[in-house]
Amino acid sequence: MHLSFLGAAGMVTGSSYLLEVGQKKFLVDCGMFQGSKAITALNRRPFLYNPADIEAVFLTHAHIDHSGLLPRLCNSGFKGTIYATKATAELSSIMLPDSGHIQEFEAELANRKGQRAGRKPVEPLYTVDEAYNCLQQFSPMAYDTAIKISDEVTLTFREAGHILGSSMVEIVAAENGETTKILFSGDLGQPDQPIIRNPAVIEQADYLILESTYGDRIHDPSDPLEKLAQYINETIELGGNVIIPSFAVGRTQTLLYNLYTLFKGGLIPKIPVIIDSPLAISATEIFLKNSQEYDREAYDLLYKDQEHPLQFPQLTVAKTAEESKAINNLDHPAIIISASGMADAGRILHHLKHNLWRPESTVLFVGYQAQGSLGRRLLEGIKKVRIMGEEITVKARIANLEGFSAHADKEQLTTWLSNFTSKPATVFIVHGEQEMSEPFAALIADKFNIPTYIPKYGDSVTLTGRSWQIESSAIIDFEPAVQQLRDVLDEVEKEFAQYRSKMEDLVLINGNKLQDVLKRIDKVRKFIKKTLSDLWS
Repeated sequence: MHLSFLGAAGMVTGSSYLLEVGQKKFLVDCGMFQGSKAITALNRRPFLYNPADIEAVFLTHAHIDHSGLLPRLCNSGFKGTIYATKATAELSSIMLPDSGHIQEFEAELANRKGQRAGRKPVEPLYTVDEAYNCLQQFSPMAYDTAIKISDEVTLTFREAGHILGSSMVEIVAAENGETTKILFSGDLGQPDQPIIRNPAVIEQADYLILESTYGDRIHDPSDPLEKLAQYINETIELGGNVIIPSFAVGRTQTLLYNLYTLFKGGLIPKIPVIIDSPLAISATEIFLKNSQEYDREAYDLLYKDQEHPLQFPQLTVAKTAEESKAINNLDHPAIIISASGMADAGRILHHLKHNLWRPESTVLFVGYQAQGSLGRRLLEGIKKVRIMGEEITVKARIANLEGFSAHADKEQLTTWLSNFTSKPATVFIVHGEQEMSEPFAALIADKFNIPTYIPKYGDSVTLTGRSWQIESSAIIDFEPAVQQLRDVLDEVEKEFAQYRSKMEDLVLINGNKLQDVLKRIDKVRKFIKKTLSDLWS
């Protein structure tokens, strides 16, 4: 039996794992790579297998970093079944076509610029129609129901507690007279999230593939509701807007639940809450139709108290582009929730363009920000950003609310792992950047005396009963952090080349400017030396 790590290995996005049992091949997730240009370039690499040879895909949940390459997989020859929970299948039915629309738009934009530069046309990664075609291959499954996929493989979905419909994938594989249980955690959620049930307790698996998004971090223990109210009230007092880049599925609905709670308790003024994301609006409608997936508190609120926490008087939605643009003409404060959650695309860019320069506004992040994303750069303190071709000075308050994360932190992950009464032969640590996955692997080895391994992109492991052997990747030499640095340095070099040309032209026209130019260059050199020299100390 072979397991290959083809995404979310050494990084958070692009989840995909190839499991070969006998002569049959199965995929767990087929996610899109997100973040810097170097990372997203992986989306266009040829699949490291023949898609036509894949028997089935087991999808943990609908987020694009787990599902986003499924249309490309289907379009490349995959004809098998995509197994998912009912809610995941429904959410995928809106998320994948939306992703197809983004791919078409980005290709069109690139081709407009490329045509002027004489570059070859770019094809979208996949189209809206190809995304809809892919949906025909979905097959919804119930939680905790074992389904025999083939003579070799039995599949069961377990609650992961991350977003509506999210699951762990439990595979029982038979090969050469031995039976092996492999558990893929998917994205494990924080316990006691609004609406979402807690992750299922698992007591045994021979092998565990475990996420580590926050493997070396403990979420802020303070009440996130109090901090949310504080940010809102302080911003309203200044007369600004609260801009919340939010993932359309999961995070938006959690925010609505918490805003409902704050309004009901009289803890914030009754100002407009605007969802400006067609995808988030559609996702909320799916949440409304799937109350069977709610936790007990949300279920009782809906059916006993006859109140719906995702519907309240202050809430409005902006469905059309015209309604979205009109938000920027408001003459009073508002809470604006828009996608994408990492602020890299979508309508959120318009709201950032109109609010980042305003010191009275707050941009509030409530989820993970990938390396290279605009959200990550804002949190790291960048002072100027380019949005839709315009340079914007960042004067708004930039804040991060970790308490709303849909991912379990270090302590919550280890608490979940402590439920195992029979130790796995090893734990493969995935879905985490190096600074999270390495300390987490060491913690598991020390605390539970379980061997751990952090696979790199393209690594594979041979599983024989409870014995395993790693085959290191020979595919690529790829380090996301280094590639991201190279991308930034390339941009700096381009900007310097432009300034150099302008300075040479200036001195050519007026030689008297030379001394002034040289003084300024000297200041820049000294500033660079002072700013960077302590990196090597």
